[in-house]
Amino acid sequence: MTSIDMTHAVPPWDGNVAKARLLQTELAARVRLEDDYPPLRRVAGVDVGFEEGGAVTRAAAVLLDAHTREPVAEVVARQPTRMPYIPGLLSFRELPAVLQALSELPESPDLVFVDGQGIAHPRRLGIAAHLGVVTGLPTIGVAKSILVGTHEEVGPHRGDRQPLEYKGEVIGCVLRSKDRIRPLIVSPGHRVSLATAPELVLAFGTKYRLPEPTRLADRLASRRGNTRR
Repeated sequence: MTSIDMTHAVPPWDGNVAKARLLQTELAARVRLEDDYPPLRRVAGVDVGFEEGGAVTRAAAVLLDAHTREPVAEVVARQPTRMPYIPGLLSFRELPAVLQALSELPESPDLVFVDGQGIAHPRRLGIAAHLGVVTGLPTIGVAKSILVGTHEEVGPHRGDRQPLEYKGEVIGCVLRSKDRIRPLIVSPGHRVSLATAPELVLAFGTKYRLPEPTRLADRLASRRGNTRR
């Protein structure tokens, strides 16, 4: 795990949006976009939902065997929701519960798939990137919709993709994970390259649109009776 000051990286919410955005820019400078992950033995998927009309943040973490794709452990962590929804600052809202859920897994994963953005974010610090910088873990963001950026039309077959570009920079890709099914937005979070991130998403795919780690986390985070973000 990294030695970064957690209180600084995920500070208590004081309502200062400008300060939070400045901190995002500072943390984004720590993101590493080269492949630097160990041989994969355990991988995790994380996702977040909300309960009690949004008053409680519910983070789900699922640990899988990287070879069989079978789950070996799952954790749900609940915390009082710390701040309102503010576009672009989602990680400050969700990350404390995610960190708790990951800490309660029986083993530390070699790679984390996050339901959300990696660097495909206005300040290059979506929740997957924020999580990676805070923990030091290799992370990939797998989102269902675009936050920022544009792309060309994606081909209809599994594995077809187009670069996602924002302000002249490639920040991820739009990836068809299943034939003729709406594509995913894939962007590296930390210690994974732009080229490798979609290959890992495909490698952990099954018959579903989502890769297995985030599919299982999504299912756990959004069980009936909970409200999504």
